[in-house]
Amino acid sequence: MKTVLVTGVSRGLGLAIVDRLLKDSEPYHVIGLSRSLSPEYQALMDGADGRAEFIPFDIGVLDAIPQLVADIVTKHGPLWGLVNNAGMGMDGVLATMHRTDIEKVLAVNLTAPLILTKYASRAMLSARQGRIINISSIIASTGFSGLAAYAASKAGLEGMTRSLSRELGKRNITVNCVAPGYMETEMTAGIDVHKMASIRRRATLGLAEPADGAAAVAYLMSAEAGRVTGTIMTVDGGSTA
Repeated sequence: MKTVLVTGVSRGLGLAIVDRLLKDSEPYHVIGLSRSLSPEYQALMDGADGRAEFIPFDIGVLDAIPQLVADIVTKHGPLWGLVNNAGMGMDGVLATMHRTDIEKVLAVNLTAPLILTKYASRAMLSARQGRIINISSIIASTGFSGLAAYAASKAGLEGMTRSLSRELGKRNITVNCVAPGYMETEMTAGIDVHKMASIRRRATLGLAEPADGAAAVAYLMSAEAGRVTGTIMTVDGGSTA
């Protein structure tokens, strides 16, 4: 059974990714990370026949990541897949943002995935196989007023994806990004109603659902995507077409 580690699983896209992987014909064992266990993730575990587990973990605590990965590899062996999904958005004009808030966004969205990937990829290199999938955002390429720090973190994640795909490709490890547009989740529920109306108008197919992004992740995790690496797969209902 292939072990996959997914961060930020308590709700939204992360929860949908775990749900999709558990329903896949490929027998995955999914380890979910989040700061707290949500009732929704608990329900997934209850119906997974032991193929899903949960580790409470705050990826913003960077110094704890090496031991976390070491413990997982000791228990389960080398990871087949890593999905760097956990992230945070902090809406605000850069000129008035506190430096600590900027550093927090960069730590959670960029530095943590880099460190997590560093340690997870070591065992993948030894096994000569693996899948690394980073969750970016269309904001990395389009920009959006009030999201400068967030956009910078996601653009960095895409740059990491392209470079790392070259480093790891010779060992049969693929590295890709899924870049969702705005999705109908709890995160978008807090956005100004006028902004959301404008966002919805741009998406010719309608805003993507978390299940759409999860399907892209499942494809990139699969054997069929064995020759796909260094790509940014956009899932945004056509809003950036």
